[in-house]
Amino acid sequence: MQKEPPQQAEAQASQDAPAWQPVRRIRKGSGGGTSPQVEKALAEVRSKIYPRSVQGNFARIRVLMVFLTQLIFYGLPWIEWNGRQAVLFDLGARKFYLFGMVLWPQDVIYLAVLLVLSAFALFLFTAMAGRLFCGYACPQTVYTELFMWIEAKVEGDRLARIRLDEQPWNARKLRLKATKHFLWVILALWTGYTFIGYFAPIRDLGAHLLAFDLGPWQWFWMLFYAFATWGNAGFMREAVCKYMCPYARFQSVMVDDDTFVVTYDHVRGEPRGGRSRKVDHKEAGMGDCVDCSLCVQVCPTGIDIRDGLQYMCIGCGACVDACDTVMDKMGYERGLIRYTSGNAITERLSQPQVRRRMLRPRVLAYSALLGAIAIAFVFSLATRTTLRVDVIRDRGALGREVAGGLIENVYRLQIINSDESPVELDLRATGVPGLVLRTADQGATQVRVEGSANRLVPVVLQAPADGLKPGLYDIQFETTGTRDSGDSASVIEQSSFYVPH
Repeated sequence: MQKEPPQQAEAQASQDAPAWQPVRRIRKGSGGGTSPQVEKALAEVRSKIYPRSVQGNFARIRVLMVFLTQLIFYGLPWIEWNGRQAVLFDLGARKFYLFGMVLWPQDVIYLAVLLVLSAFALFLFTAMAGRLFCGYACPQTVYTELFMWIEAKVEGDRLARIRLDEQPWNARKLRLKATKHFLWVILALWTGYTFIGYFAPIRDLGAHLLAFDLGPWQWFWMLFYAFATWGNAGFMREAVCKYMCPYARFQSVMVDDDTFVVTYDHVRGEPRGGRSRKVDHKEAGMGDCVDCSLCVQVCPTGIDIRDGLQYMCIGCGACVDACDTVMDKMGYERGLIRYTSGNAITERLSQPQVRRRMLRPRVLAYSALLGAIAIAFVFSLATRTTLRVDVIRDRGALGREVAGGLIENVYRLQIINSDESPVELDLRATGVPGLVLRTADQGATQVRVEGSANRLVPVVLQAPADGLKPGLYDIQFETTGTRDSGDSASVIEQSSFYVPH
């Protein structure tokens, strides 16, 4: 079968490609049975990427996001609130402390709603601006930036790192590599220590760590998280984003031709080629792209944005900063690579027109759902009761007749005080004539529950058998009281009273 000439193949590729994407240039393979595309993919997997440093607006935003996210992550466990750690997920005590709020396992619904909110927020941001989270706030991106900053400070810029890796091992190379990995391991261990500080009091962990008497699970999670940080941010880097992250695979169903993404303006940029600044490239029939490849050199995942939108692009904007720098030097208009939509390229829309198109039905639906769930979530948290009573019947004896002509039912009241102020409670039951409540504590009907604590109170209900027919009767347990802070607390729980035959 006769092969098509390169010109015909490129023309065919131009017809098959989407209108808003540039044509992929067809390169010659090295022969054999493996296609050039497969050879290129395999080479990319095996090769190490050396991103070039870049300055610009998006670079400053990334630095700011790294600072803010790590300030929150590393600083939050050290904040105190009412004499305790402000944010602490105490799995042993089954309590989650979030500043002035205490959540119990019964409040797991709030965690479910929070996950739903996060999902809708991710859908909304992706529909509007692609992988915005990946480029600026994803932990993989943030820690990769930190590790690469350390690497650049120790080993030098991009060319210095390439030369260092290519040269044979010597004392200088060993010293630089050892210094880099030492700093990486220190940062990774501190990250692992901070991670377990969210699940155990972080101030106590320091003393236990210095004495080497942490629990086995604490050692495991600290070292595991440190190892994961060191491996993912130090070695795997872009491979996590390109081959392991599931978000990279399903983002395409949330992105359309009106989504803001990092886009190369091929209409303005092609045909690309090198030239002198003195040359009038318009008269020469050339586009604005000078084919300097800086957009590829600064890309953390090593892609060429000029090949069109690709799932490996994390939307960090590094190529935008690099290209704008070149455009300034050449005296051309900025924005050859910019945040815009596919329709903006094909229809030559202005940025205000593109922004107006962002308010399309998909975005409005995500916004409405996100807003409604967020309002309901905040309202539920603000109005939730801090006193909970769970009624547990004694399954060994549903009901029995005792001396004095009384019918007796036994219960256990699980009283949970989610507030940090202790509370004195009065217990009573209603719903059956002559119903009397007694506790195991010498019949007292008053109990005290400390702040952020729970108490199991066995109670007995007795009612005269006269006039009661066999069966179940609806009753209510009324729990009322006053906190030490002066606030009142009350709750009513439904249950049943059984009269045997």
